[in-house]
Amino acid sequence: MDEMTKKKLQATACRIRMGVIEGTYHAKSGHPGGSLSICDTLTYLYFAKMHVDPKNPEMADRDRLVLSKGHCAPALYSTLAERGFFSKEELQSLRHIGALLQGHPCIHIPGVDMSSGSLGQGISAACGMALAGKMDNAAYKVYTILGDGEIEEGQVWEAAMFANQYHLDNLVAIVDNNGLQIDGKLSEVCSPEPIPEKFEAFGWHVIRMDAHDFDAIDAAMQEAETIVGKPVAIIQKSVKGKGVSFMENQVGWHGKAPNQVEYEQAMAELTAQLKELEG
Repeated sequence: MDEMTKKKLQATACRIRMGVIEGTYHAKSGHPGGSLSICDTLTYLYFAKMHVDPKNPEMADRDRLVLSKGHCAPALYSTLAERGFFSKEELQSLRHIGALLQGHPCIHIPGVDMSSGSLGQGISAACGMALAGKMDNAAYKVYTILGDGEIEEGQVWEAAMFANQYHLDNLVAIVDNNGLQIDGKLSEVCSPEPIPEKFEAFGWHVIRMDAHDFDAIDAAMQEAETIVGKPVAIIQKSVKGKGVSFMENQVGWHGKAPNQVEYEQAMAELTAQLKELEG
């Protein structure tokens, strides 16, 4: 990846992080920590990889994205707004009664391919989409993003068996391995480790990547394109709360919105990062 492209993606990811903070602040609730950890991945998918059209969000040959860890909707919403599916102003009404953007992804929102939020179910829906693509001889890819805490759910592994059984090589599952979940460290709650070896045992091709390095993301996604006959699992090592110093690696920011002071500090940090990237 050339440096100019990388800088553009980094700047876009920074703006998306600002949207996460904007949305959760105005909602006075939400999940900023796990949203911030997937912003780089979503940036790459929507701005460098996926075939989508904001003017025609339901076109049949589009690539699909299912946010299986649906509580991190602020990141998806901010990405979709940045990509032009709807106005960025919508982010300020996140979780408000009657607003377009609710606490979890809803399929009526432009650009959202699946309502999700009940952990473990998103990957199953993604398997169904991928199987439909196979049956239709369609060219689209299906991407799904899971949390590392989410994969403690048994339904995830039922879906993993299904994807291998039907050779869903048009499916890419991305596990956001930030090591923290709502109740604490993954290792102290109910560790699903070793995650890569588990997916390999279920017949998946496994790729490891740094979630915040666009060269690594690009390499992982390019490798995924070469795999035939089996689904792909990308295990991305990430930092919960990435981009905001006082949120990084802090489990308390799993499901807490910033107050006025915290909002101003977070936006100041992100604004400084954006200026450096664009300057």
